[in-house]
Amino acid sequence: MIKLGIVDFDTSHAVEFTKRLNHIDIAEDQWVDGAKVLFGVPGTSQISPEVIPKNLEKLKEYGLTILNDPAELVGKVDAVLIESVDGSVHLDRALPFLEKGIPTYIDKPFACSLKDAKALIDIAMRKHVPLMSSSSLRYAPEVVAARGKDSPVGEIIGVTTYGPAPTHPRNPGLFHYGIHPVEMLFTLMGPGCVKVTNLYTEGGEVVTGLWSDGRVASVRGLRAGKSGEYGFTLFGTKGVVTQGVSTKYIYRELLKKIVSLFETKQLPIDLRETLEIVAFIEGARESGANGGAPVEIKV
Repeated sequence: MIKLGIVDFDTSHAVEFTKRLNHIDIAEDQWVDGAKVLFGVPGTSQISPEVIPKNLEKLKEYGLTILNDPAELVGKVDAVLIESVDGSVHLDRALPFLEKGIPTYIDKPFACSLKDAKALIDIAMRKHVPLMSSSSLRYAPEVVAARGKDSPVGEIIGVTTYGPAPTHPRNPGLFHYGIHPVEMLFTLMGPGCVKVTNLYTEGGEVVTGLWSDGRVASVRGLRAGKSGEYGFTLFGTKGVVTQGVSTKYIYRELLKKIVSLFETKQLPIDLRETLEIVAFIEGARESGANGGAPVEIKV
């Protein structure tokens, strides 16, 4: 059994992941085996400080040992889950664990700048430490099925994804909730985006990417109207399909991948793709700020 510690309690994921991994307070079909959360560090937050006390009480109820300093986790755990909702602190939170060779999962967004993302990946590669970051939407059953060999559209030549995209200054642009439809886009298209344009308004934005093989794909970030749903449209060699995406099992499916990472040390996502996603969002921000001018993606 892999012993886990959670750093930062300012997101519902701290509680929801613990439920599934520790088999507590949730239906059995949501359980994930192989790891257990034993320790937690509540931390601080500049985005959702009001969430921390509520999650702290719940995680105490679930039997976690609460520590005051992330450094206290060293020697007590086999791997860590960085659960800060604020992506701009992820480099600071994760670096000490990566330096000590402790396998690390960093919740979305991986980082809010290409500079921070490169720094995290550099240390992980130099130290040969398993590192992963992912939106749970990447592993939604509908998304996984759509990219499989039995995809109803045949070979995918283009994709449009959509999802909520509220913004926050500390997770600017699509780094906040827009990371979910962006991750779906890259899951379905694969890496290789070389240029982006972004038409941005207060009510939403549409980011279009050009892939190196000539394919085109886009993300629609929803902020006005009915903005709480996820989905995608596939354009393929055999047809076009639009599919809504349920969030019922996304945490379970993500946690399976995280536990597998910690067990096998095999990365489920190439870190170059994770880096490209950050570059895509950073490029989208630049384009949106400049009236939709194209921005080249360089990683």
